[in-house]
Amino acid sequence: MPSSASSSAAKSISAETPAIPVIVSNYWRTLESAWQEHDWSDFNTLIETLQLCWRENRQVFLCGNGGSAANAIHLANDLLYGVDKATGRGLRVNALPANAAVLTCLANDIAYENIFAQQLAVLAQLEDVLIVFSGSGNSPNILRALAQAREIGMTSFAILGFSGGRALALTDHPIYFPVHDMQVAEDLQMMIGHMVTRHLSLCGR
Repeated sequence: MPSSASSSAAKSISAETPAIPVIVSNYWRTLESAWQEHDWSDFNTLIETLQLCWRENRQVFLCGNGGSAANAIHLANDLLYGVDKATGRGLRVNALPANAAVLTCLANDIAYENIFAQQLAVLAQLEDVLIVFSGSGNSPNILRALAQAREIGMTSFAILGFSGGRALALTDHPIYFPVHDMQVAEDLQMMIGHMVTRHLSLCGR
């Protein structure tokens, strides 16, 4: 039986606990709404495709701009190593925004909209996988990358926010959240990536 002193202390601590700030609750509601209303069929296809890609030793390419570029590089790390730390035999993965020398060379010589497509033209092969991260779905370099992937015969996935943009029609498998908030859209990209990584690490090849 707690003493009256300890009960009073507990009430005091409870009374001092700050309320959840409005910005936090609003942000969470936006994220939760996007999550609950989403059609997860293309997410399941992404998991199955990456598992097969891993088993058959095919390549995965990721790209995005700004925060989406950072997410692409982060997920490349997880797929390369995080999915199988015991053996160190993860997926063969390339983050197209990662090499500053290549990016600045291509942007300077053949235009910024070609920085990802040109890398795919050199490195990618039939049945490799492209995953693009884009808030708007309208970035010219993302659209060029998706068009290049189709020309090569790759399988493409696009994790998109806002209206989905032109990428909706160019990708094989859109994972689309109609959220008009760039921060939430980028959070959803990373959450999709981390759930894929978790599944692959648990199930293996």
